[in-house]
Amino acid sequence: MTSSRIQNRPLATLVLLAAVTGLLAAGAAAADEPPRVTLAETYDGDVDLTEYWVSEKYDGVRGYWDGEHLLTRGGVRVDPPDWFTAGWPDTALDGELWTARGDFARVSGIVRAHEAGDAAWRDVSYRVFDLPDHPGPFDARVPAIRAVVARIDQPWVVAIDQFRVADGRALDAALDAVLARGGEGLMLHRGGARYHAGRSDDLLKLKPYADAEAKVVGINPGAGRLDGLMGSLDVVTPDGREFAIGSGFTDEQRADPPPIGSWITYRHNGETANGLPRFARFLRRRPGGPPPEIAAEADTRGAPDD
Repeated sequence: MTSSRIQNRPLATLVLLAAVTGLLAAGAAAADEPPRVTLAETYDGDVDLTEYWVSEKYDGVRGYWDGEHLLTRGGVRVDPPDWFTAGWPDTALDGELWTARGDFARVSGIVRAHEAGDAAWRDVSYRVFDLPDHPGPFDARVPAIRAVVARIDQPWVVAIDQFRVADGRALDAALDAVLARGGEGLMLHRGGARYHAGRSDDLLKLKPYADAEAKVVGINPGAGRLDGLMGSLDVVTPDGREFAIGSGFTDEQRADPPPIGSWITYRHNGETANGLPRFARFLRRRPGGPPPEIAAEADTRGAPDD
């Protein structure tokens, strides 16, 4: 790393303010035990597609209803208006809090704000894609999801459309249709799988690019047109690979970049011969900190022996 991280005092001031704001916001939200949810592997084409249900991948905030509270995947309690969850069942729902395609930053701000306000929540829908407490396979949970949502009978609670495809060509056509609407990709859920925590090929994600998480370890000032703004971020992956990301940012994001110590999501197109992400570009800041599985690993390493 170079000394360019600590140059440009106005930028450093912005970073400090952003860090303080983030700490204050984090302190305003109640934290529960993170829910044990099913996590997706990446689709690589080596599965029998006739065994899977397919749905659109919605770019929102994972929302887990535990029968009493609405939680993020990391266990942060969400604070919607009372009417938003009124009449929901006392059994678990797994879904996505979502506003519109390409609108992740806005819905994330609404969901993670303390008392975001009634008007903002009017634009949020809860898109249910699973029933964690249901004992049956996903083939049985699909109609059960539709029945539960029908009983809730609220226009902002939606059962995600689940459909079948015959082969890879049909899957590609479904992906193209979602991308043409501004969507992010597809999810594939094995029909015979029961709900379980953890990552496996029972749930797969298909997108036209790969994405991953990294921690910000440096902020480099820009030059030329970007003078006075952030030029690039130095980041490190969970397995220790370090590189810079300089594309994918708006000027507004460059003026108020993710602070050192925060986590971001970036997209890339495979890896170079040296094992670094190819064409890495910024996608978004992770407002909840590190991915839950990384945080859990850190907690385990720091815990005393039993």
